[in-house]
Amino acid sequence: MLYQLYETQRALVEPFADFAQATAKLYSNPMLPYSKLPYSQRMVAAFDLFYRLGKDYEKPEFDIRSVKVNGVDVTIREHVEIDKPFCELRRFKRFSDDPTTLDTLLEQPAVLIVAPLSGHYATLLRDTVNSMLGDHKVFITDWKNARLVPLSEGAFHLDDYVNYVQEFIRHLQGKYGHCHVVSVCQPTVPVLAAVSLMASRGETTPLTMTMMGGPIDARRSPTSVNNLATQRSFEWFENNVIYRVPDNYPGAGRRVYPGFLQYAGFVAMNPDRHATSHYDYFKDLIKGDDASVEHHRKFYDEYNAVLDMDADYYLETIATVFQDFKLVNGTWDVVNPAGETERVRPQDIRGTALLTVEGELDDISGSGQTRAAHDLCTQIPADQRKHLEVPGAGHYGIFSGRRWRETVYPALRDFVLQHQAGTPTTKIALAAGPARTKAESPETPAALNVTATPVHSKRRSRR
Repeated sequence: MLYQLYETQRALVEPFADFAQATAKLYSNPMLPYSKLPYSQRMVAAFDLFYRLGKDYEKPEFDIRSVKVNGVDVTIREHVEIDKPFCELRRFKRFSDDPTTLDTLLEQPAVLIVAPLSGHYATLLRDTVNSMLGDHKVFITDWKNARLVPLSEGAFHLDDYVNYVQEFIRHLQGKYGHCHVVSVCQPTVPVLAAVSLMASRGETTPLTMTMMGGPIDARRSPTSVNNLATQRSFEWFENNVIYRVPDNYPGAGRRVYPGFLQYAGFVAMNPDRHATSHYDYFKDLIKGDDASVEHHRKFYDEYNAVLDMDADYYLETIATVFQDFKLVNGTWDVVNPAGETERVRPQDIRGTALLTVEGELDDISGSGQTRAAHDLCTQIPADQRKHLEVPGAGHYGIFSGRRWRETVYPALRDFVLQHQAGTPTTKIALAAGPARTKAESPETPAALNVTATPVHSKRRSRR
């Protein structure tokens, strides 16, 4: 019922938000006399703020059109490599007409960035992707809004998340012979599980796995997020935050943890900071500080865009990661696409180097939670493991902003290159002529005479 009430409230507010936007434009148009009236700038600011508070925020775009590689502009085109019911494997394909640049692109390592499925869209990692595109072939998990996934696609479980990651890793290995994996926040746990299961089966594992600000062991330095999960029972979460998608969406009837509830939780963590930010936005509009206004809009366009999570996945994550601590206790069993149960054993990982990153001031994943991966991956040699703590960085600072670009990314890039050295690199025979020198690699694995093995995961509904 709460979801339906929210949708009703949103539908009622939307016309007023649109009216506020139109009025703000009316009073700010220099060609109209309204802009010359006393206090017109304050009216523009008030109406614009109301519009921002009342509008519906859609999924943002990555909007990465080009990057520089060795000082040369390289064009970026997004491409959906694999389309799963709950996720798209999105590739940022790079194009250049410069032969030297093209050779550089071909030699660079392939990286799978596993984005969080914890409320926000994968575009939250835009800065991460933008930085890495200069030195890597970049793929990212672009998770879908569960309210847009029809019930006919079945439920989505934490096990499915793990199986998706394994499929994506195999796909990159099929194209390039090897790959690297970077996980940010929530996916550090399922990524470690995915690589562990591959190692236990004797499969080829990624050359490196980088884990940034994730709850590998949520018992260490517990934050308010951890405390909420431990103070409430599994049944409390199931009865209080799970609702069915209303009839006006493709996923009507699906049980989800709604995005608007997640957003309320985000804001409740720092209400004073958000109130101050919006008041400053109001003052910046009055002053005509366009740079500050645009910065505020870009941040909240991203921050306010949230997605629904499938209920089974969300509840299983709460239980597995934050209540039962199954990964660190060695009691986590994952059901593979064939219906077989496999135990997650990080101690079986041997051929994958490990880098962990934590922010000194992280209030989402506390100090030591990510570093705990080193205690679990006991068979990885000491010289193949590294930990980085970023002074002064909060949770978002380790993957976005100045500290990411100046401290974290150089360390990550060097770590990947160190373990990429000496591996066979896929070479592509290029015929002479600009028509054959535009893309960094062919569009399909078939062009490399490699077949990627798809893994289909249609799971039964279960708790």
